[in-house]
Amino acid sequence: MHRLLRDPLLHFLLIGVVLFAGYHFLGGSAKAGPQSRDIRLSLDELSQLTLVFQSQWRRLPTVAELDRLVEDRVREEVLYREALAMGLDQDDTIIKRRLAQKMQFLAEDVAAAREPTPEELRIWFNQHRASFREPGRLGFRHLYFSPDSRGRRAREDAAKALASLAGEPEDSPRAASLADPFMFQDYYRDRAPEFLGKEFGPGFAVEVNKLKPGSWQGPIESGYGWHLVFVDTVIPGREPELEEIEGDVRTAWLNEQKARAWDQTYRALRDRYTVYLPAPPDDSGPPQPEGAGPPP
Repeated sequence: MHRLLRDPLLHFLLIGVVLFAGYHFLGGSAKAGPQSRDIRLSLDELSQLTLVFQSQWRRLPTVAELDRLVEDRVREEVLYREALAMGLDQDDTIIKRRLAQKMQFLAEDVAAAREPTPEELRIWFNQHRASFREPGRLGFRHLYFSPDSRGRRAREDAAKALASLAGEPEDSPRAASLADPFMFQDYYRDRAPEFLGKEFGPGFAVEVNKLKPGSWQGPIESGYGWHLVFVDTVIPGREPELEEIEGDVRTAWLNEQKARAWDQTYRALRDRYTVYLPAPPDDSGPPQPEGAGPPP
């Protein structure tokens, strides 16, 4: 029973029952009776207008400015009510999409209303440790050999330069003189494979991560041309402990709960509907429910 009372789907359905009962108790749709011509702004609404103004302009509004804010709010309400009276909300894709989005937010907010217990968070983290693994990183210097300036000789020139650099340190003053200017950096510190893949191409990232530190190696091809690479730092990947990333883990847990609550809610709502699809052009029969066979 305790677990049932904590079920987000149950919370959402109870909210739906309350809204449904209130809807019928008040007489159904607002269109069934005369539309109210009263617009009442509460003190909370006026305070909200003032706070929004203050956050934007770093001061309180003057009396004239507050009057304009109130009139803008009244204008919005007047136009909203008149649009409803004219039926402008009917068959409007944007309005449908926005209302559908608010339904999803409602289901997700129910799931987000509860924080995980420390034990729940630890169990969930242990089940998802791999997704929080920090990738290995490395630092390296590279020499660039441009196909634009060297043509087909770019790779060959890189190989010759490598032979002449055998045993040379990373900061050899002669190394830079052998290569071409590169449009970005000559040295990269603590870079993960994902960054290298985006910056140089996935093939380059794979090959550089195979290199052992301490010497010039290559040639390695990237999306720009050919490179000689000197890896000087290798930081292995690791799985952090929960205490190091507890905030990120809690956010991930809440996101999963929101997604699960929305999926359960939508499935429950979807089961109440039958979808009819149009018949093929050469079939004169009536529309068929989704997934149904041909008419008898």
